[in-house]
Amino acid sequence: MRRHAVPRGCLPRARLPSSHAYAQRRSLATEATSLPQKDCSSITPPYAKLLQNLATVRRVLGDRPLTLAEKILYSHIHDPERTLAEGGIKRGETYLQLMPERVAMQDASAQMALLQFMSAGMSRCAVPASIHCDHLIQAAEGAEKDLQRSLVTNQEVFDFLESAARKYGIEFWKPGSGIIHQIVLENYAAPGMLMLGTDSHTPNAGGLGMLAIGVGGADAVDALTGTPWELKAPRIIGVHLSGQMNGWTTPKDLILHLAGKLTVRGGTGSILEYFGPGVFNQSCTGLATVANMGAEVGATTSTFPYTARMRAYLQATGRAAVAAAADKAASRGYLSADEHAEYDEIIQINLSELEPTINGPFTPDLATPLSKFGSFVKENGWKDELSAALIGSCTNSSYEDMTSVADLARQAKQAGLKTKVPFLCTPGSEQIRATIERDQITRELEDVGATVLANACGPCIGQWKREDKQGEENAILTSFNRNFKSRNDGNRLTMNFLASPTVVTAMAFSGKLSFNPMTDSIPLPSGESFRFSAPRGQDLPEAGFTPGETRYYPIPMPEPQPETEVVIRPDSQRLQRLQPFPSHFGDGSGNERGLELPPLKVLMRVRGKCTTDHISAAGPWLKYKGHLTNISENLLITAVNDEGGEVNVAFDHDHSPAESGTDTIPAVAKRFKARKQPWALIVDENYGEGSAREHAALQPRFYGCAMIVARSFARIHETNLKKQGILPLWFVDKAEYGRIGAGDVVETLGLADLLEGRNSSDRAIRLRVTPRDGSAVFEVPVRHTMSADQLRWLRAGSALNHIRAQIAAQGAH
Repeated sequence: MRRHAVPRGCLPRARLPSSHAYAQRRSLATEATSLPQKDCSSITPPYAKLLQNLATVRRVLGDRPLTLAEKILYSHIHDPERTLAEGGIKRGETYLQLMPERVAMQDASAQMALLQFMSAGMSRCAVPASIHCDHLIQAAEGAEKDLQRSLVTNQEVFDFLESAARKYGIEFWKPGSGIIHQIVLENYAAPGMLMLGTDSHTPNAGGLGMLAIGVGGADAVDALTGTPWELKAPRIIGVHLSGQMNGWTTPKDLILHLAGKLTVRGGTGSILEYFGPGVFNQSCTGLATVANMGAEVGATTSTFPYTARMRAYLQATGRAAVAAAADKAASRGYLSADEHAEYDEIIQINLSELEPTINGPFTPDLATPLSKFGSFVKENGWKDELSAALIGSCTNSSYEDMTSVADLARQAKQAGLKTKVPFLCTPGSEQIRATIERDQITRELEDVGATVLANACGPCIGQWKREDKQGEENAILTSFNRNFKSRNDGNRLTMNFLASPTVVTAMAFSGKLSFNPMTDSIPLPSGESFRFSAPRGQDLPEAGFTPGETRYYPIPMPEPQPETEVVIRPDSQRLQRLQPFPSHFGDGSGNERGLELPPLKVLMRVRGKCTTDHISAAGPWLKYKGHLTNISENLLITAVNDEGGEVNVAFDHDHSPAESGTDTIPAVAKRFKARKQPWALIVDENYGEGSAREHAALQPRFYGCAMIVARSFARIHETNLKKQGILPLWFVDKAEYGRIGAGDVVETLGLADLLEGRNSSDRAIRLRVTPRDGSAVFEVPVRHTMSADQLRWLRAGSALNHIRAQIAAQGAH
């Protein structure tokens, strides 16, 4: 593997320059009066222990120069002398046993994570954890009404989450407190920390120089039970930033540009590590935006060296003690890469040459510079018309973002302009909402036509009760992070173009997709014309942050209350206690092939892009996140069947006379389950990209899926499949994808040797295919990525079954 060494002079010195050195024309870093200082004992990384652990790893590795990402990862390795006894670490090959310091869960994914944790038999969490109620609030009328309606419609879910939090000692952020990622950045993130979150945009916290990794609920259970969490050592892609942004360019444009270079698959299995002088000109929240959207290129996470502006943000958010500890750790070299550290790839970006960028539609990696976007719209024959503009979400709802768009609103108001399309604004947290309201920013946005929504995810994840444009092709512009078909408003014809909050805001006053606020003017009734000046923002408020309504906030570091009864109604349609998945092997399995999987019927061959939104849709289905039976009704309902090209159609070649030969995909899956027929899927490239939702693995397993064979997998989803006892396999020759179809019978060959340790090769398994049409049986070579622990999960039926058995064995002794 080719490695790229860091050029001399590109790494920062341990001594950090003062905050005022980074004040810029477009983003003024000001001194801020801090919030009351917090008790930071549970959020300050144990730097001394981490450095000691890292020293042990360095001895094993031969004291070679390390990247920042390697330092953070390797300092969290569980028992490094034992786990690395067989040799060094090879990026992309070695599985690391890691001990994360914290877990954060949002309300939709927390339901399944907690249901799994409850079945593990623990009385408290092994690490600090938090629950954030942000996904279940639907945007319709405005913040207050939307929040009140959500409290009524989701009461039983919130009661369940709050009671589980009380029982196990988890911090519970109530509905209205804000979006998980903004709250984590404001309260829990710390330089050099390793944390897990049950959401794919957990990497947002990387803006504070840490590793925050999105996972499924079963992975979170590892950390919550104190079980070492396993991760294949990622490749490290270095992104060297030089120059300085100016004019309309923002950190959002940096990651939109990079997404265009890397594509949705380019970061898979890799950490994006930014370095170079351009890093130090960025605000902490700007870096968080960049880290947030690293998920869109498939990256495991993103991180940055510790900067003075990170320190200033920690101090302004009541965490001066964390900043002081981080300063000491940085002076010992922990929070930046070593000189001459090697990257698997280096991407050079000159921020001085970067221009605003718009990505989409339907995929976050279709990048077009703003100067060429009008021509792009014309070439595709789209209407030069904007139907709505939306800003905020976890990606862009910081104080800096809001002050920048408020500057544009002031300019427009002075010219007598109001927005020409619905303009929806989502604050990221109660702290941001209260601070921008105090500083008159909210009023300035409302004066030009904005509707301020609740502190929640809202339209970004499909929680948008949109009444217009249903069934019509239309274009919206958002500062969100993801833009798959049907994601935002349920209309597959809505084209969502991603841009910075300032570009979105400026274009809302024009109403045209072709409008370039850098060069174009807006005609006024007087006959004159108006042109925006480049926006100016402020990363920290002069009067400090204000917490707002503290009733939404949790009691810090609560003690478990074991006597608490977790609230689940017996007749609930929203929540359902989990039953363990059975093993594919052994007594009671009905499998006569020993440690090979039983003969599997192919349910379908999935064509093209199949994200977790396709596999387990969100929007109205979010209400069933805690009820596996009910949510499984949406399995693959927007997936395309490659044999015929229809959406949500599967073939049942073994149907009874009373049944049809085709039906919806979940309906045919249910038929297979009723017949006790285990099955397999054949899928295309980057299967399971997008959200971290583990329901996309739980639902096929619930209906009897035992194996999925792909041209390639997205990282989080592949792990989620392994956790639930589904075997993910990769075609060695991607052309073989088209040879296997619905109704064919597939059998594994060589799995038994792999499970018994007789063959550890990644090519140990082959597939024997018996075609439905009676043609000759053939074999297909495949490869696997299963570690020793993951093979134990498969053998047990799921990772949770394996963990439960381990806990029971420990209790017996």
